[in-house]
Amino acid sequence: MIKTAVLFITGFLFLFFYARYLENKSLYYPVAQIEATPADLGLEYQDVFFNTQDKVRLNAWIIKAKKPKATIIFCHGNGGNISHRLEKIACLNQLDLNIFLFDYRGYGQSQGKPSENGLYLDIQAAYRFVKEQQPGLPIIVYGESLGGAIAIDLAARSDIALDGLIVEGTFSNVQDMARTFYPFLPTLFLKTKFASLDKISRVKVPKLHFHSQDDDIVPFTLGQKLFNSANNPKKFVILQGQHNNCFFVSEALVRSSLSEFIDSIAYRS
Repeated sequence: MIKTAVLFITGFLFLFFYARYLENKSLYYPVAQIEATPADLGLEYQDVFFNTQDKVRLNAWIIKAKKPKATIIFCHGNGGNISHRLEKIACLNQLDLNIFLFDYRGYGQSQGKPSENGLYLDIQAAYRFVKEQQPGLPIIVYGESLGGAIAIDLAARSDIALDGLIVEGTFSNVQDMARTFYPFLPTLFLKTKFASLDKISRVKVPKLHFHSQDDDIVPFTLGQKLFNSANNPKKFVILQGQHNNCFFVSEALVRSSLSEFIDSIAYRS
């Protein structure tokens, strides 16, 4: 009896700590080195720093359009840093958008260490900075992959006044992702939630969802699940290509969908 109990406790603890190890290993892939700047693509930009509520110093780039229709706060995915999103940012800027591209804590030149609550504080600080520095323009938050969960958290807050939400290749929650990649692990061991499925119904602003039917990282079904839980106004655009290149594989469709979405917000504002 005692031996059985010891084996059970040992197995429980092994699964618990192994789940936490896989969780941390799978969620965040920060890169410190900045490999390029917007200037390398011929874009003028400002390099700025701002502070979060818990006193973490974050880095961002501001790329302005000549006749901006709106400002995009861009939340990148879980790997790399802002210097790895320049081609996508250039495309967005060509649609007459100001871009606020920032690094989460622990990424690029931003201080700190990434965590779920920390990333929520980061996007809130980014929003406050943009609201203060660029008043008068509609503000749209755009999140790719993990960044979509961060963008949704911001948009779901009652004290935040956004004009639109765009998500690309975003999942429903961490538990659903864990069941996809680690079906043998009990999800009750997971500390991180990124519970977008529970939050998306509280987002009242117009929503544009991109997801590739060929996504090799975030299953297409999880993107559909997230979209189905959202209230109107909303639109789901099916892309082609893998998780990290579908924006460019389907660039013509992405551009037209973004233009229509942004014009509707700019006109409404």
